[in-house]
Amino acid sequence: MNFSIKRPNGYTDTIELGMRGVRGISRRMAFGSGMTAADIARLKEEIETADAIVIGAGAGLSTAAGFEYSGERFRKYFADFEDRYGFHDMYSGGFYVMHVEPEVSWAYWARNIYINRYQDPPKPLYNQLYELVKDKDYFVITTNVDHQFQRAGFDKKRLFYTQGDYGLFQSTDPADRQTYDNEEWVMAAMRAQGFVMNEDGVFVPPEDGSLKMFLPSELIPHTPDGSPVNMNLRSDDTFVEDDGWHRASAAYADFLRRHDGLHVLYLELGVGANTPVIIKYPFWALTMNNEKAVYACVNYGEAYCPVELEHRSILLDGDMAKVLE
Repeated sequence: MNFSIKRPNGYTDTIELGMRGVRGISRRMAFGSGMTAADIARLKEEIETADAIVIGAGAGLSTAAGFEYSGERFRKYFADFEDRYGFHDMYSGGFYVMHVEPEVSWAYWARNIYINRYQDPPKPLYNQLYELVKDKDYFVITTNVDHQFQRAGFDKKRLFYTQGDYGLFQSTDPADRQTYDNEEWVMAAMRAQGFVMNEDGVFVPPEDGSLKMFLPSELIPHTPDGSPVNMNLRSDDTFVEDDGWHRASAAYADFLRRHDGLHVLYLELGVGANTPVIIKYPFWALTMNNEKAVYACVNYGEAYCPVELEHRSILLDGDMAKVLE
């Protein structure tokens, strides 16, 4: 089923809605028009009164928490790569370094992993979210790979990282279905490039700014048996869904089953249109099929739902940090 969304900015997006078996969904969308005090108060009430909360988080949540891939944060750790290769953000950099020698490529990825997986975000959004739901019956499904939910205190047994984890490697051998923790390697690779740890326990560039853009060959990562590795990030059909991934998937399915028909708040935070079949469309379907459920979407410029769900939806178009505060 395909339909078009006419956005307030005049653009039209065509979306394929993969919600088979969901009746009553039309092609018309309702959009949030801002963040009124009444809407925020209603969301607060739903969080307090719901029998359970399912949080669906996308890249917009980490961006709102300060995990920006360009600007000052990028230049602090990648100025030398920017000068040499001409890219201006971490996302683009991942494509540039695909074609350089592995000593340089893995030096880049060590920095990328470190600041996006082993650092806390500049803003305490994840911690604020945890304080709101920590005493509730909750579960989190996210396409983010930065592990920030667990760093903020969320129970790891209530988390499902669908697209991988910056903190894991996987073998390039498709027969090896395991993943490998990379924290020890990342810390060694940061030191090898000349980063120094400050009084807060955070790696920063040295005062003279001198950094190496390569690793010694013996630091190129590999599996315990010596096989080369890739990041455990879903980019194609070689992505490894290890035992932990399947346990989390089963726990999520079980959570949804146990709360079927109850007052459930499906709280969608910062989910865009790249992978809507993972969170957005299922949340619409689950809300549609449960008359006691409520759908809430907090997203700058992307807060919308089918008109049939509008009366059971809270659409907040604005700064996520202000909403959570």
